[in-house]
Parts: sequence; structure tokens; C-alpha cells
Amino acid sequence: MLNLTRADGYRISTDPTRIDLDRVHHWLSTDTYWAMGRDRETVERAFANSLPFGVYRPGDGGQVAVARVVTDRATFAWLADVYVDPAERGRGLGTWLAGAVRDHVTGLGVRRLVLATNDAHGVYAKVGFAPMDHPDRWMQLDRRDRS
Repeated sequence: MLNLTRADGYRISTDPTRIDLDRVHHWLSTDTYWAMGRDRETVERAFANSLPFGVYRPGDGGQVAVARVVTDRATFAWLADVYVDPAERGRGLGTWLAGAVRDHVTGLGVRRLVLATNDAHGVYAKVGFAPMDHPDRWMQLDRRDRS
């Protein structure tokens, strides 16, 4: 299990029991372009079957950010559902979280870590993410309801 503490007291943990699923569900289902309206059960199943990362505030330990990684813990990982509470933005927490994810899965032996973003390219570029060399090779089967 990963536990990191920044000099200012913020903490990152991969302890799944620390994830505040009610808070995470609220964030994802009401304030993201990719998970708007996602039901609580889906959020719960997604986190139960992923490697969760929570960021916790100094002092009261309240959760202020989240990410999850879908991975085989050997060759491939997908970084998903990255969210920083609006009241905590501007402190570098997203970049710190993305770097911690990168380092942790690399330590597991994972050689390819991917993500998709509409608006946070700069955050991820700071920790080494770059556009795919061959986006024409990647395919998807997307059955989400777009209504």
C-alpha cells in the first residue's frame, strides 16, 4: 500500500478503506464531463475493481482529490477518474497525484500508462505524459449512452 506525505501535510494513500465514496460519487456525478450522472453503484464497483488513490487534507484528513487506476499490475494501466476538489485546486495536488500514480505503477513493472483528457494536458505533461505516437492504432468500442 502506498502512503506519501507532502511537506505541507497533504497525504496520498492507496488504502481503499479511506476512499470517501459518497464524496467521490458526488464529485464525479455532478462536476465532471466524463461521469456526469454516473450512479453510486457504478462508482462503487469501479473503485472496488481498481487501484484507488486518495489525497487527504492536513489536519482533519478530509479527502480532497481522487484517482483510480485500472491495471493488471504487470504490463498496462489506465489512469481514470482524476478529480481535485475545486476548493483545493491551485496547490499542485493534481500534478502530485499524477506523479504518484506514475511512480507507483512503474514500481509494479507497468510499462504503459494511458489516460484521456479534454482539458488537463498541461497537468499530465508535467509528469511525463505525452500524446500517443500512433493514435491511429488505438481503437475503442464505446457503448455509453450519449443521450
